[in-house]
Amino acid sequence: MKNQKTDVLLSSAYLAPIQYYTKLINYQQVHIEYCESYLKQSYRNRTVILAANGSLHLTLPVADGPRAKGPIRDLKLSYDQPWQQTHWRGISSAYNNSPFFEYYADDLAPYFHEKKWKFLIDFNFEIQNTVLEVINLNVALKYTEEYYPQGAVPETTDDFRYAIHPKPQKQFFDQSFFPNPYTQVFHDKWGFVPNLSILDLLFNEGPETTNFLRSCIR
Repeated sequence: MKNQKTDVLLSSAYLAPIQYYTKLINYQQVHIEYCESYLKQSYRNRTVILAANGSLHLTLPVADGPRAKGPIRDLKLSYDQPWQQTHWRGISSAYNNSPFFEYYADDLAPYFHEKKWKFLIDFNFEIQNTVLEVINLNVALKYTEEYYPQGAVPETTDDFRYAIHPKPQKQFFDQSFFPNPYTQVFHDKWGFVPNLSILDLLFNEGPETTNFLRSCIR
């Protein structure tokens, strides 16, 4: 369905869920929030994949840990623990047997081996751009230049900054998103688990990822 509004406002996100990526397709202009205060326990520094033991939350550690606060653009990643290696081991273990892991692994592996990023928002933006490149999706992304409170965004813009959330009790109903099922690595054990990280869709559906995203838009 063609959306009546032309723009969408989204938070920065770490390997965002499928719902988030449907917004990148459904709008002419995507605004990534650059001026908000950091929100803990959200997709800003968390992604959810499906592993052998069920849903696995991978969290990017930030400087000052639970005490972290301030503008999202200033939030620094912490390397006190080897999270890059830990996350890649988790991703590899979960998707090594998926149809397209070997095809895309080389594109994503550098984010977990070769370089350290200073700021969370830069890491999120760069890895998101890599995902968009491998699924051949050209999206107009733009950082916001000021903060709009909820309910005060421009009339041409839909606001999903706080609606797409890993905690069900904090999610808002999204009438434009329908999580169509697809075959997952551990579907025999867990059944279909909807709205996981874009990685789950990418490694299982490969070149059909973009078409599948479109099929999830009401």
